[in-house]
Amino acid sequence: MKTELYIKNMVCPRCIAAVENLLNSNRLPVDTVELGKAVVNCNLSEMQLQQLGKELQQLGFELLDDRKKRICEQIKNAVVEFVHYQKGGSNLNLSDYIADRLHCDYSALSKMFSETENTTIEKYLIAQKTEKVKELLSYGELNLNQIADRLNYSSAAYLSSQFKAVTGMTPSQYKNSPHNKRLPLDSI
Repeated sequence: MKTELYIKNMVCPRCIAAVENLLNSNRLPVDTVELGKAVVNCNLSEMQLQQLGKELQQLGFELLDDRKKRICEQIKNAVVEFVHYQKGGSNLNLSDYIADRLHCDYSALSKMFSETENTTIEKYLIAQKTEKVKELLSYGELNLNQIADRLNYSSAAYLSSQFKAVTGMTPSQYKNSPHNKRLPLDSI
């Protein structure tokens, strides 16, 4: 029998490695670990789940047991993957990506997300894109047009106006500011 564990705040490959290491250190037979989810090849008792939850919290994660929260976390993970780990130029839109990843109707997912998270998927997407723009600006390897292409913006001007609406400064002001700070992905 397999146990699926839904885990909040997994946002990067290091998070996956940390959860996998934790499961292995607890001698749990790991099947898969991906953003927001781990599968072990055994049944876990309530006591094991509680202990695992405590250990995950010490690493900055949270074991999710509420169905709506699990689905919302899966949506967040899909958005993170879409923004941070997809290559630019893709014709796939976010709603199709999320519906495909979660095998569910996007409008139902969108409604549940809005009710549970008090924000829309689109606003969450914009927040993630803003953080990705900050990251790419801080590297200094791409110009604004290249960043816009990579993140599937229609133009650098649209990226700039959206960035300013969120941060209060233009991308060039952000890049030249000594106080430019990025948010951790799990706090967005």
